[in-house]
Amino acid sequence: MSRRTNKLHAFWISQRSKFIALPSLVLFVILLRLFTFSSGDVVTDEAYRNYFNSNYKVFGITIPRDLNFAGEGVPVEDFTVRESLERELLVNTYWQSQTLIFHKKAARWFPVIEPILKKHGIPEDFKYVSLVESGFSNVISPQKAAGFWQFIEPTAKNYGLEIREDVDERYHVEKSTEAACKYFKEAYGRYKNWTLAAASYNLGMGGIDKQLDRQQAGSYYDLYLNEETARYVFRLLAVKEILTRPKTYGYQLRPKDLYPPIPTYTVKVDSTINDLPAFALRQGYTYKMLKYFNPWLTNGKLSNPERKTYMIMFPKKGVRVYGIDEDPVAASVDTSSKFITAAEVKSDSLRQPIIHTMKEGEKLAQIAEQYKVPEDQVRSWNKLPESEEPKAGTEIIILRK
Repeated sequence: MSRRTNKLHAFWISQRSKFIALPSLVLFVILLRLFTFSSGDVVTDEAYRNYFNSNYKVFGITIPRDLNFAGEGVPVEDFTVRESLERELLVNTYWQSQTLIFHKKAARWFPVIEPILKKHGIPEDFKYVSLVESGFSNVISPQKAAGFWQFIEPTAKNYGLEIREDVDERYHVEKSTEAACKYFKEAYGRYKNWTLAAASYNLGMGGIDKQLDRQQAGSYYDLYLNEETARYVFRLLAVKEILTRPKTYGYQLRPKDLYPPIPTYTVKVDSTINDLPAFALRQGYTYKMLKYFNPWLTNGKLSNPERKTYMIMFPKKGVRVYGIDEDPVAASVDTSSKFITAAEVKSDSLRQPIIHTMKEGEKLAQIAEQYKVPEDQVRSWNKLPESEEPKAGTEIIILRK
């Protein structure tokens, strides 16, 4: 008797009481799967192809007919419009890793951006411009555009953003959103059309003007444009559609899967801060945390000879962003603030941070003794639990006067 026959006989004996109750067709399928694709059996290419084709499926996309951008309809009956839209829906539906990150980050940043758009009378759909431009990452483009809204330096300054050695407000989410609103207002005033205003954010108002005049067209959807701008509004539409109706496109996301907004408070300063890492530690936070909430502070210091008032943001103390079971903690942004006087800022510079990199086998108690500071103070500066020993390679901050 062959090895395969022995296996079949043994399987039948052990399971026959269950099989008696099964219809013969179900039994046939179970046996076929067991002996055709079990480990160690030789599978022919044809059998494998059949198995693959019956189990792996990629679906096409249905084109919604009620799409609009900022209340302006999309002429999907035009085959060029339909096919351009379908391309972006397919790309963003099946580029799952990126679109998942879009869902997650949008949950954190849309609540910051939406009220600013509303305040300026800009349609809410323009929030997708910042998402498409940067993915809510502080990236720098080959053209040196920066921040969530991807402003180049001259345009940023033209719309009121400060850029100098220590400060770059293109990375300030609220202020750069205000600047973007000024741009959209100006563009809408010129075109009386929100879709063209959005397209001009990619090509520039001068570029849109030139193409409208050259082609004698009055609509974005009628223009022949370079590929990037030709795809731009369709990508906005696709991202809006997928994020608005995620389940329609296969995204099954729970609230706990998203990045929640983080409650914050602000510290007002009106003088120079020579040492931002030390300043952060005085507030009870690391320099890394200061940089996350204030990426517009581009150096390790803030020179301020004109004594301007700056608002430096920190996460609200005592709030856990995720609970024990990783459910995000629902909380609104705290607008409370405190004012740091010039004297306090000056005294902060007396504490000079030292960065110590942990070596293999090194203990925190040894580091504390080496720098003549209490171990519990070192743990406090670096937010280390009492029983935790940092791993080799961890950077430990030590403050010494």
